Amino acid sequence: MIDREAELKRLMIRGLDGDPVAWRMLLTEIRPALAGFLQRRLAGHEADTEDLVQDCLIAIHAKRATYDRTRPFTAWAYAIARYKLIDHLRRQGRRVSIPIEDADVLLADHTVEDGVVRRDLGKLLSILPRRQRRLVEDVRLGGYSVAEAAARNGFTEGAAKVSVHRSLKTLNASIQPPRGQS
Repeated sequence: MIDREAELKRLMIRGLDGDPVAWRMLLTEIRPALAGFLQRRLAGHEADTEDLVQDCLIAIHAKRATYDRTRPFTAWAYAIARYKLIDHLRRQGRRVSIPIEDADVLLADHTVEDGVVRRDLGKLLSILPRRQRRLVEDVRLGGYSVAEAAARNGFTEGAAKVSVHRSLKTLNASIQPPRGQS
């Protein structure tokens, strides 16, 4: 079975790299998923679905430069669809009623602030070499012990401790203003 996310992400990246065939395939492949996503949320107003799908496809095309290649494609595409839906409902002056048993779709596992923090943390960690970054992520974010992280990343335990310490010192220095500037 094909991993749908991996395939769509592959098409997105190829499209970003200038492959027009991949780009057309991506927009064709994502269209039914967007239609289903929107139709379920437009109960009683399904006639608006096609217009919204078109708006979403145009927005995906227009905003493609904002896509972060390290993130899942479908989450990015559905976020655009969600915003287009909200804008549409506001223009229409409608309020959506969702049966309480379906309310779990309204509750996000994370907040917008979480996404901003993840983005900023990713930028900060990007200054480290890959092996050090993975080690810091494992120990400080992933909950691994130093010994476990060392084994996962090809370090001795002692070298991992030193590397984590130096990496944190480097990260701290990169966000501190130079002395004399506050």
